[in-house]
Amino acid sequence: MTGSAFFQRARRPEHKQQRREAILDAARTLALQGGVQRVTLGDVAATAGMAKSNVLRYFETREEIYLELGTAAFGEWSAAVSALLGARPSTPAQVAGVLADTLSERPLLCDLMAQVSATLERNVSPERARDYKLSMTEQAGTLIAAISTALPGLTGAQAFDVAGATFALVAGLWPAAHPPAALAAVLDHPDLCHMRIDFPAALRRLLRALLTGMLAEGPS
Repeated sequence: MTGSAFFQRARRPEHKQQRREAILDAARTLALQGGVQRVTLGDVAATAGMAKSNVLRYFETREEIYLELGTAAFGEWSAAVSALLGARPSTPAQVAGVLADTLSERPLLCDLMAQVSATLERNVSPERARDYKLSMTEQAGTLIAAISTALPGLTGAQAFDVAGATFALVAGLWPAAHPPAALAAVLDHPDLCHMRIDFPAALRRLLRALLTGMLAEGPS
């Protein structure tokens, strides 16, 4: 039994969980193929082999699906950063490199970061938005602890600011570094090619400057 026939008949808890996973997998695949912004709920339903009405039994909107994927991806990234930084002091350049490189390896997470404030949080219920923010705050604890350990000169509040600034920088740099094809062609003009952005290099450079400045400033 495959496709929609299976999903129509699934009633047991494990089958319902399989439905949720199928929806999330479909949304993930589509986002990696063409970007989060272009994916519709109908696309997700078709890729998952379900009717759109069945998808709505599990998620209120497409945005809710992507918020869930974003929470999971952010938690996985935070754990990866923690493992790479370890329990040893590092330099600002080293920490900036770890943050930038691990994010560059996770295009879906970067795309989701770019979409959160612009669209994803704007089409979910207040309750779901609250749950998302609470979950992200919890996930960010691992990242903040890793930054504080790697750079003991930073206070917890400063490490929190670094985590927030990293999110904000990705949200701005990622779409600028990955423009639509028509805009990318415009940037091929000799007088505009300097506006092309190398995402990992720009992120690494800006984070290094931020971390260096915070350490020089000291506790505030």
